[in-house]
Amino acid sequence: MEIETATQAFSALAQPARLSTLKLLVKAGPKGAAAGEIAGAIGLPAPTMSFHLKELERSGLINSRKDGRRVIYAADYGGIRELVDYLLADCCGGDRRLCGPYVVIKESVA
Repeated sequence: MEIETATQAFSALAQPARLSTLKLLVKAGPKGAAAGEIAGAIGLPAPTMSFHLKELERSGLINSRKDGRRVIYAADYGGIRELVDYLLADCCGGDRRLCGPYVVIKESVA
């Protein structure tokens, strides 16, 4: 991941509604949630929510798909993983024990 890509993703998450939205979608799992459901859960008007969803999608943290007349959004786990990997690439001065459970999980799926 390039620093510009990471900066764009972190910038997207620097807004409370977007961070809450990403957490909601991570919790929803691969099935995701419809834009209207997300707006209701976050407490934002649909046009405002649409703007935030587009920013998260542009940053590579979520993706969307059409389901009839609805748009379903879901967390992009690959994009999230890349961002976390970028952040922790040289974690803890080489002492992998300090990186905690993330390293253990990552190594078990690698």
